[in-house]
Amino acid sequence: MTSTVAVSAPGKVLLAGGYLVLDRGYTGLVFGLDARIHVIVQDLATRDDNAAPFEVVVRSPQFKDAEWRYECQKTEDDGGIEVIQLESHSLASQSRNKFVETALVYALTYISALAHSSIASASVTILADADYYSNTGSPSNATTTTNRRFLDFNVPLQEAHKTGLGSSAALVTAFTAALLACYLSADLLSLTSEAGKARVHNLAQAAHCAAQGKVGSGFDVAAAVYGSCVYRRFSPSILENLAEVGSKGFSTRLKSVIENTDHSQDWDMEINKSGAILPAGLRLVMCDVDCGSETVGMVKRVLSWKKGNPEEAALLWRTLQKGNEDLAEELRSLAQEPKLSSSNFENLGTIFLTIRSLVREMSTKTGVPIEPKVQTQLLDACCQISGVVGGVVPGAGGFDAIALLVENKQETYDALHNVLDQYTVDAEYGDGASIGQVRLLGVQQEMQGAKIEDPILYEGWIR
Repeated sequence: MTSTVAVSAPGKVLLAGGYLVLDRGYTGLVFGLDARIHVIVQDLATRDDNAAPFEVVVRSPQFKDAEWRYECQKTEDDGGIEVIQLESHSLASQSRNKFVETALVYALTYISALAHSSIASASVTILADADYYSNTGSPSNATTTTNRRFLDFNVPLQEAHKTGLGSSAALVTAFTAALLACYLSADLLSLTSEAGKARVHNLAQAAHCAAQGKVGSGFDVAAAVYGSCVYRRFSPSILENLAEVGSKGFSTRLKSVIENTDHSQDWDMEINKSGAILPAGLRLVMCDVDCGSETVGMVKRVLSWKKGNPEEAALLWRTLQKGNEDLAEELRSLAQEPKLSSSNFENLGTIFLTIRSLVREMSTKTGVPIEPKVQTQLLDACCQISGVVGGVVPGAGGFDAIALLVENKQETYDALHNVLDQYTVDAEYGDGASIGQVRLLGVQQEMQGAKIEDPILYEGWIR
């Protein structure tokens, strides 16, 4: 076991392909974001390394009472690692964290299938860059004056308002990669090799789907591992035969799925890094509305309408796919130009308007607020600003942060801040939801996916 390992994974924004990306017949244009989730794994010196069961303590020190203690041991009949949450002095810490717990079970089960020695106890620290949450945080008294990247949000985790940047996928990916890098040798796990990335991707997809209770499209995990890309989903059948954690033979089945040794169920996702490019002079930014959406319920309603109206849905999906492909192609074309001016972005703006029109049509037909009127109003206000090329309500839509493509000029940012600082929501466009303070987040596009970090970055936050 390596004494200290740190891994970070980026957030995401599905700029084009919301709902379509659930179907292998279509693709999504997803950009990684430079807001990252960080996971640091250290020796837990208070425990005997040869003790069985062993212990894993997980902390999220930016939030009040966010600590979970787990007792871990091998099960019989090749069922993998059993994880039991221990009682804590804090009632808040006694609540389950399903993403942490599931990622822990899957990672330890896979590690135990490969490692010939016992698994040592460990301490895991989770930190999030500020833009994952709408809450106003402050630098911790424990941090140095030069390390103010991570904020103390001073609220329990369950009370924090997410901005919709893909925190659960980034968490599961960074958590999985950090544990693998800590317990496995470098020849088995390297985040700089394609084989290592595939191992992390496959395991993180399996854990994330299990934590969600469904096999999703996986675009968010793909972006967390690989960074920005054009993504086509994997076949859901790959994960459907794993059965429950602890069931007879689970460990062997999981290892086979992760390492792709059962060629009747090859991982068939497509990740095209070269297809996700932003031209020089453009920047992707996010505007938080401090509200958030229940994505699962929205997806169910859209898919229910699609199932009941197959011909109408197929036409709309094909038209949207064409618009999304036009967007990616226009970005690639502009990226090849040696010099760009505002006039070069006019066609790009038109493509955004076409996509938004089709998304609103989907909203109307399905009865799901994919681009709610309150978000239409906000997007329209932003797009009137000189230097703002276009924007969308990304992913599944609703009331998460909006995405904008803007010219990378200070005057554009200043104008955006001025508009948003004074922005008020028209009550007649409430759509049954209330958005809070509107603000420009500090994030931008990130091409790189999960990566090893220097533990010195976390001085003052890790023990």
